[in-house]
Amino acid sequence: MTLVAPTCAQTPAANPRVLHVAAAADLQPVMPTLAEAYERETGIKLVSSFGSSATLTQQITNGDPQDLFLSADMAHPQMLADSKLADGAPISYATGKLVLWARNDSPAQPLSLTSLTSARVTRIAVANDAHAPYGLAATQALTSLGLLPKVKEKLVIGENIAQTAQLAESGNAQAALISLTLANSEHYRALGSFIAIPGTAYQPLHQGAVVLKSSPQKQLAHDFLRWLTSPAVQATLHGYGLEPAS
Repeated sequence: MTLVAPTCAQTPAANPRVLHVAAAADLQPVMPTLAEAYERETGIKLVSSFGSSATLTQQITNGDPQDLFLSADMAHPQMLADSKLADGAPISYATGKLVLWARNDSPAQPLSLTSLTSARVTRIAVANDAHAPYGLAATQALTSLGLLPKVKEKLVIGENIAQTAQLAESGNAQAALISLTLANSEHYRALGSFIAIPGTAYQPLHQGAVVLKSSPQKQLAHDFLRWLTSPAVQATLHGYGLEPAS
């Protein structure tokens, strides 16, 4: 009699399917919760790497193996589409908001836009406007509000919006123009406070996404974007500091 050893079938639960997501730095507080909800619903795990939208675009162009790209603007996903690196046209998944944040012990408190021109405030963090869409929005806002000539010498530059927030968190800057997603997170709420920058002072931050043509899991990636842009998920974005896609 021949004995047949039992096979150990690998189940999806034991080896969950994984999507690799290149995500703009403003999504650092957002993606863990979204990923947990998506894995709970589908069994698919999201693994995110973060950076400025421009840096992530360059990395993807250079062959970084990602399945999809969640940018803080529409321009960088469009660059990938124009370079034939995207599987389809970019889609908007959210709208971002710019705020002014400062630690509770900052000389910028009580916080207002006029705080920025105070002699007591000598360092204001903004993201690199050539790399980070929120940095570009900050430049637009300071210009539109007539503040840029008064504060230009005070500006310290972060590579992305998360690094910009860290400059103010650490005390290396006394205030920062950052995303509402970061300012609204439990961590930054505990340390400081924020005020909204008028939405009319900067171009709308329509945040866009593309599935990458090089992804071996394009269908799964498209499925995630359909979930992200579904009415049920869009209705939850306000709690993360985002507005629904326009």
